[in-house]
Amino acid sequence: MKVGILGCGAMAETFADTLRQMEETECYAAASRTLKRAEEFAREYGFEKAYGSYEKLCEDPEVELIYIATPHSCHFDNMELCIRHKKPVLCEKAFTLNAEEAERIKELAKQEQVFVAEAIWTRYMPSRNMIQEIIDSGIIGDISVLTANLSYPITHKERIMRPELAGGALLDIGVYGLNFALMHFGTDIERIESSVRMTDTGVDAMESITIFYRGGRMAVLTHDIYSRSDRKGIFYGEKGYIIVENINNPQSISVYDTQDRLLKRIDVPEQISGYEYEVLECINAVRSGEKESSSMPLADSIEVMKIMDELRGQWGLIYPQEKEQ
Repeated sequence: MKVGILGCGAMAETFADTLRQMEETECYAAASRTLKRAEEFAREYGFEKAYGSYEKLCEDPEVELIYIATPHSCHFDNMELCIRHKKPVLCEKAFTLNAEEAERIKELAKQEQVFVAEAIWTRYMPSRNMIQEIIDSGIIGDISVLTANLSYPITHKERIMRPELAGGALLDIGVYGLNFALMHFGTDIERIESSVRMTDTGVDAMESITIFYRGGRMAVLTHDIYSRSDRKGIFYGEKGYIIVENINNPQSISVYDTQDRLLKRIDVPEQISGYEYEVLECINAVRSGEKESSSMPLADSIEVMKIMDELRGQWGLIYPQEKEQ
């Protein structure tokens, strides 16, 4: 399948490097806001075409799938452009600024009959089912608590510190913790409590989020943009606990009993980067005529955005674009 990339930043570089190692994809076209950058990107990663505007990419009849790798604040406009040109879309997380934008994208995609999916890669990885199978096996009994943390020192990145780019920890890395909880504990949520510290620029720097589920379960999530955490996800049960190494790209799953004895350790399959799984699912879906991903349907993307809207409401965090609406 001929793939186009919209936005030529660091994330797009990893994605492009993955594409060129896949048999199922062709590195076809790259688009940036400047032709020079698009041409540099195309040369480095072996793309056939380079465009200095996103419109030109969407107008190319050969493009079969477009991957969007722009800042969060641009996602709605970029997806709308692709959808109106009937181009299937795989858009980076966070899907949009808020749930309202996500719902509008879903309606537009339905209206235009175009495939759209969010590129939250952990939803597509085999580790997702591996973790769930261990949970469902009952090896650690009834699970009461899930904890997950994800932090990176990323304050040097302009897009993280600027509110007009929807910066901050939540939309960039908090989305992984939330998806980890929702994938394995579901969405039957009773209430959410949180605390936050803001940067001087007005974005969320560090946060602690507690999700209380009906039935008694609880998920405790922490994220920040100053430090490097161990990135572990842990499920606590009556007969032991499960440790997932790196919730952002799981590497192994270890199961312990109540005496802290290792019962089993499972390594995830070798991979190119982890991006290949979302690409393969999109290719199969588009070729089958499906309009959504089964691993990350748009209803799930909207649910995540609603939770992030609620959290920002608790913090009084409103992005500049939302103030203008």
